[in-house]
Amino acid sequence: MTIAVLGATGMVGSRVIAEAGARGHRVLALSRKPASENPNQTNQVNRANQASLTSITVDANDSHAVREAFAGSASSGAADAVVLTVRTDPVDQEFLVGTTRTVLDIAAQLGMRVLVVGGAGALRSPDDHDLLVADNPAYVPDELKPVAAAGVAQLRTCQAHAAADWVYLSPPALLEPGERTGSYRRGTDTLLTGPDGRSWISAEDLAAAVIDELETPGPEHLITVVHHEEHPPT
Repeated sequence: MTIAVLGATGMVGSRVIAEAGARGHRVLALSRKPASENPNQTNQVNRANQASLTSITVDANDSHAVREAFAGSASSGAADAVVLTVRTDPVDQEFLVGTTRTVLDIAAQLGMRVLVVGGAGALRSPDDHDLLVADNPAYVPDELKPVAAAGVAQLRTCQAHAAADWVYLSPPALLEPGERTGSYRRGTDTLLTGPDGRSWISAEDLAAAVIDELETPGPEHLITVVHHEEHPPT
């Protein structure tokens, strides 16, 4: 496949690039700054086949430029799928929702599947399925409520888009850089926890889950993953 990654320089996006390239996929790495200014991306693509990587400088607010990037060039070809993994600090819900809608619109026109890496707030709480994680203080303290609310709004934007082929991947409560084990547990609309009660995954294993979903799509529109230790210590 040719996979376009919008948000290519972030913690998740850079690892999705590495994972996709390592599996032999072609990658269009879309970011606001040139690749030469993004050490995070440069470090991660060392795992990938750099010949299969095309870096494209694009402003997510420029829908025409985004469409051209997805359509590709004579050398890179058009994208078969798009991974949307963008975040702002501080959170900007209007930007997140607007970018998501733009990507869905363009992908629908071009016949591409979209995988949105969203937030855990859009999931149901494991101990109360009527309570979203975004509204559960056990997982989301007051200072993170705007971030969680933006993720919920992003999911609602996807659900309201009738024409696009999309899947929304919610990480668990904690997502951080770590090791790639290639082992995780997959769920749907409810936050997952491990045997130790923790809800977490490494960004590397989340990236593996992203490419797994693109290679072998499931039937659900909302999915989540959590770290899974195949051989727990005895």
